[in-house]
Amino acid sequence: MIKALLSLGSNMGDRRKHLARAIRYINVGIGHIIDLSGVYETEAIGFETDQKFLNMAVEVITDYTPIEVLKKCHDIETKLGRIRTPGAGYESRSIDIDILFYNNEVINLETLKIPHPLLHKRKFVLEPLAEIAPDLTHPILDQTVKELLKNCTDTSKVEQLGSIFYEP
Repeated sequence: MIKALLSLGSNMGDRRKHLARAIRYINVGIGHIIDLSGVYETEAIGFETDQKFLNMAVEVITDYTPIEVLKKCHDIETKLGRIRTPGAGYESRSIDIDILFYNNEVINLETLKIPHPLLHKRKFVLEPLAEIAPDLTHPILDQTVKELLKNCTDTSKVEQLGSIFYEP
């Protein structure tokens, strides 16, 4: 049994609908969802936009390899209208799905790094993650998610808005 923790974000169009549809696609295409965080609204980080993000975390049981999960995440993003602009850096998106953890594995490939290399610096990732996996220990930093959140220097505002109704 492989547990993967994913981060979802959307700042274009019907953000809640994009998150809800991504959750359904994850449950069908990647594996059984065992936990969901609430939905959090945050400012964009790394680029300028007036459109706030909705973010959440998802815990899923999967039989797929990390590379297969990554491909399936990209396929879901494409289904939901995400267009990647090569070389553009951070930009607005209908949906973004990142792999935060894959069991307790450390993966350092050119196309995939797990744990996600920036998760400990991002409150918009840590707040939802701490809701569903506060005691999970980061295999490199040797701190729990709860400790990473407490020690995070990101001062951006993260506001919980409630939850998304999900029925598998």
